[in-house]
Amino acid sequence: MKLQIAIDLCNTEELLELVSNVKDVVDIVEVGTPIIMLEGQLGIIKLREKYPNMVILDDTKIVDGGKLEAGYACAAGADIVTVLACADDITIKDVIEETHKHHRKTMVDLINVADVVSRAKEIDEMGADYICVHTASDVQKTGKNPLDELKKIKSVVTNAKLACAGGINLKTIASIVELEPEIVIIGSGITMAEDPKAMAALYQSYIKGGQ
Repeated sequence: MKLQIAIDLCNTEELLELVSNVKDVVDIVEVGTPIIMLEGQLGIIKLREKYPNMVILDDTKIVDGGKLEAGYACAAGADIVTVLACADDITIKDVIEETHKHHRKTMVDLINVADVVSRAKEIDEMGADYICVHTASDVQKTGKNPLDELKKIKSVVTNAKLACAGGINLKTIASIVELEPEIVIIGSGITMAEDPKAMAALYQSYIKGGQ
């Protein structure tokens, strides 16, 4: 399993500062959608310039213009590009084709999909590299987390690797880890901590079996 830090609520300068602090204790750095909305692909470009070997996820959440937008993300230096599962099949397939052309990977995000089992099966057959169950940040206020959806799709996805995101914290991490997703994605649980590096290391201890 790998730990992905999701960095959302900052600008590129703050992104670089945070990454310099946690880079040795996380496996994947996600440049979140809010940063992309604020400053485009600048954060990806700057991270790639500074850390040529870092695994970077570009949380583009593509919903249309799949080939074009995935191409932008790959050109900026992203290793993994996200597309929404609610997008048309053509869009998802175009993102997969474009990322694979550049020897990169696609993560399909199941956020706000009602029937995650059926959609996960369909996406798995399309050739996605990762399928992510994701409880939206606005929905997390209700106490919902992605554990139940991860349980539901684990048995039906046979090709893609699974990722899990959305409000994961120290109360839920052990249950998530038991289901062994390939990627565990944590945002504010790390970024809002008093000591983000120490908190990331604590989550890694769960993920790597130290707890």
